[in-house]
Amino acid sequence: MNLKGRVAVVTGAGSGIGRATSIALARRGCHLALADINQAGLRQTAQDAQAFGVRVTCHTLDVASRDMVRALPAEVNAAHGRVDILVNNAGVALGGTFEQVSEEDFDWLMEINFHGVVRMTRAFLPYLHAGDDSRIVNVSSLYGLISPAGQCAYSASKFAVRGFSNALRHELEGSCVGVTVVHPGGVATSIARNARVPAGVDEGEIQRGRVLAEKLLRMPPEQAGEIIVRGIEQRKTRILVGADAKVVSLIERILPVGYWSLLKRSIPQ
Repeated sequence: MNLKGRVAVVTGAGSGIGRATSIALARRGCHLALADINQAGLRQTAQDAQAFGVRVTCHTLDVASRDMVRALPAEVNAAHGRVDILVNNAGVALGGTFEQVSEEDFDWLMEINFHGVVRMTRAFLPYLHAGDDSRIVNVSSLYGLISPAGQCAYSASKFAVRGFSNALRHELEGSCVGVTVVHPGGVATSIARNARVPAGVDEGEIQRGRVLAEKLLRMPPEQAGEIIVRGIEQRKTRILVGADAKVVSLIERILPVGYWSLLKRSIPQ
C-alpha cells in the first residue's frame, strides 16, 4: 500500500504507540487527522509530524463519547477531503483481579478499549468504502493473545478487539477495505503507569505491579510504530510487535489451555 498522499485518522495520537505510528505515517508522506483526549500531547505529535511536510489536523476526542465520535468523520472529511486509513489505537489500562475491579471500572475500560473501536469503525466505514484502497487498523495487545491473572478486564477488551477485527475482515472480503489487528508486546509507553487502580488495593501490590511493568515494557515506541506502519504497507492482516509477542503467540498455539503454567514461571519477580 503506497501511503504517500493518503489520509490516516489515528486515535490515542498524543503519546506512545499512537504518536509513534503517526510519525511513521508522516515520514512516508501520509496526511494525518490526529485524535486524542490529551490536547497537549496532540499538539506535540502534530508539531513532530509537520516536519515531514504533511497536512496535519488535531481533533480533541474521547472515544467513549458517542456524540464526539459521531461528529468526527465530517470534521476530518471537511479538512482532508478523504479518509484512507483508520488506526484505532486509543486505550487505557486497569489493574486488579476480577473481584477487586468494580463493575463501574470494568465498564469504563470496555467503553474505551472496545466500544470506542466499534464506534470509530462504524462512524468512518462509509468514508473508507468511498476510497480505492482503505484499511482499518485495530490495536489489540499481547493480552489479546493470552490472558494473565490480574488482567481480566484489560484482556477481555483486547480479545474483543481481536474477535471484532477478524469477523469484520471476513465480512469486508472483496471490498476495498482491509482489516489489520495489531498485537504489541512490551512497548515502553506510559499506559501501565497511568493505569486506573481499584479502590482498596494494597499500595505495595500496586508498586510491585508498576516495577514489573517497567521490566517487561522495553521496546521503544518508535520501533513499534515502524513495525505497525510497515505492516500496513504490506497489507498484513495481523501484526505481532516484538519478539515477546511472537514467542507468546507460538506458545499459545502449542499450549492453548496450559500456556499460563509455563509463562508465569518466566515473569521476573
